[in-house]
Amino acid sequence: MAQKFGNGRWVKDGVLDNRVPGTVVGRITLAVLGPVDVCLKGDFKGEIAGRAIRFQNSRFEDDDLAGHALYDFEIPQVGEVSLISFDPHPNLPPHPYIEWFSIRKNHYRIELNPEDASILSNEEAAALDVDSTTIRETLSSQLRSTRDRASSDWV
Repeated sequence: MAQKFGNGRWVKDGVLDNRVPGTVVGRITLAVLGPVDVCLKGDFKGEIAGRAIRFQNSRFEDDDLAGHALYDFEIPQVGEVSLISFDPHPNLPPHPYIEWFSIRKNHYRIELNPEDASILSNEEAAALDVDSTTIRETLSSQLRSTRDRASSDWV
């Protein structure tokens, strides 16, 4: 079963960068845990492919229960994209959807309101270059496939 971060309310904000093909890097801020570096094998889908995104969760709650539920959350997060898209399923309204598997095969999913995320302009994305490069250089050697499971049939 996927960790959904208290139905998304424990996810405060984040940036994810897919400007280098085959990798998604960034930082996600979670209730209790704070900022977590992320390095994933794979790519965004659809209109955000090859871009950088930012999100700010309008439903965020800094709930102490998050500390208990996320006690074994790997920090940093290294794994593989299952699906990251702003339009994840043809039968659902478009919305930001972030799903991945960690190298320990834990399944994570974040779904946000449409207005909570945006594609960064080239100038905004350039401001991520130092952090994105540092995360990629520090964590990419740990990347490997988590695919002893079926791929997502969404998108």
